[in-house]
Amino acid sequence: MQGVFFRDTLRRMATSRGVAGWVRNNPDGTLEAAFEGEPADVEALVEFCRRGPRGAVVEQVEAAEEEPEGESGFAIR
Repeated sequence: MQGVFFRDTLRRMATSRGVAGWVRNNPDGTLEAAFEGEPADVEALVEFCRRGPRGAVVEQVEAAEEEPEGESGFAIR
């Protein structure tokens, strides 16, 4: 979902929880993100993605675990 401050809200939440990674809008209208941090903090961000900020319509969330890439900070790409 684009246009509801999803990426910025997610960036602020990640930063406040000390989670590193990134988020971006894809050309097909989907949102993609990667999180690195404590499991409970990462899960909280995934749960936020399931509902999104006010005004968002979330149809589906796919989550997968991957090896950390050593990200620092959280970026909007």
